[in-house]
Amino acid sequence: MKPKRIILIRHGESQGNFDNSLYETTPDYALKLTEQGISQARQAGEEIKSLISDESIYVYFSPFFRARETFEHIRESIDKNVAKAIEDPRIREQDWGHLRHPDENMGIMKARDDFSTFYFRLPDGESGADVYDRVTTFMDTMHRDFEKHNYPENVLIVSHGLTIRLFLMRWFHWSVEEFERLRNPRNCQMIIMEKQIDNHYLLSSELSKR
Repeated sequence: MKPKRIILIRHGESQGNFDNSLYETTPDYALKLTEQGISQARQAGEEIKSLISDESIYVYFSPFFRARETFEHIRESIDKNVAKAIEDPRIREQDWGHLRHPDENMGIMKARDDFSTFYFRLPDGESGADVYDRVTTFMDTMHRDFEKHNYPENVLIVSHGLTIRLFLMRWFHWSVEEFERLRNPRNCQMIIMEKQIDNHYLLSSELSKR
């Protein structure tokens, strides 16, 4: 029994989004939400509640602090709807490798964008292709969960921009070129996939193009 909706949401504004110099001193996983990020997450929770009403929802979320905090604040609005919430490391952010000076990070990101967001492997970190592979194994688990009796009517995945874009690439069988023509979702932007009569999903939200 497939859920009627799969909702993907990027975490709210993080300390790293606001001040990228923090990447020199703070591990990526430990960056938390800003006040603006908390506000975005609460608003997203209200929007999800409006969308699903009294329907049940099954949640998967990244273990990174900013994603966990985002779910905590979303949950304020949908706590009674949540059938189960699972932390899954496979939907974490792309591994950026070691702590680096922001100027070095900027140079690496430019090199990645010039070469290929999908194929370029960050020094001591991951490529987009690496993230694609672990998202694929996560998706296998999710499909097995779909087969369980009384599976909830909705799924919420709280993750990260690139990871969400790669999830969509894998699900809808986009080419690398199609993937690279799109931008990551904005902080707390909801991407909604809706099940159709033929049991396939329609992407009813749009990502901005580069």
